[in-house]
Amino acid sequence: MLLKTRLMALVAPAAMLTEVLALAQANTGGPGAHQEFLKRLVAAAIERTHHAVRYDPAYVKIPYPDGDVPAGTGVCADEVIRPYRAVGVDLQKEVHEDMKQNFSAYPRRLRWLAWRPDANIDHRRVPNLMVFFSRKGETLGITNRAEDYTPGDLVTWDLGGNVPHIGIVVDQKSAASGRYMIVHNIGQGPRMEDVLFNWKITGHYRYFGPRA
Repeated sequence: MLLKTRLMALVAPAAMLTEVLALAQANTGGPGAHQEFLKRLVAAAIERTHHAVRYDPAYVKIPYPDGDVPAGTGVCADEVIRPYRAVGVDLQKEVHEDMKQNFSAYPRRLRWLAWRPDANIDHRRVPNLMVFFSRKGETLGITNRAEDYTPGDLVTWDLGGNVPHIGIVVDQKSAASGRYMIVHNIGQGPRMEDVLFNWKITGHYRYFGPRA
């Protein structure tokens, strides 16, 4: 009995230390917390493929924060914005706050007439998301190796003629190529497809949300 009591006295502090370390890792965005975040993000992206969405790039005034265009409409960026919002990250707010403080870091396009931040549309423009993810997330290498692109990664492309596109790498693989597939909306609503190398890749990022 005495030996059992002593063993329990040793085990209890070790268990408490494990719990403390796990909590600290989650609060500071450690590897375990990051992997769990990406897992939830991927699940949210795949869930989007069950929604009917009409591709509509029209400018729409929306609430702020947590604003969204009508659920039945959207563009490619909305299939990044909506999964992130489902896991508690409001890209509308995060992009707008960064643009207010660092507007000169973002692209200014004459066709947009963008002379000041606009919370209705800024986060829905792929070039802005590219700058934001490079500033607030991780910029990863652009390669022709499929294994370098893992679930939860964000990829941008040039569809040709300087037309940008964006999608999320998910954890489902193509039976034909063995590559992880992409959830994106290129005009037919959110779909999961094997399109990683269909166009010129212009960006590769990973974003875990705002830092604590």
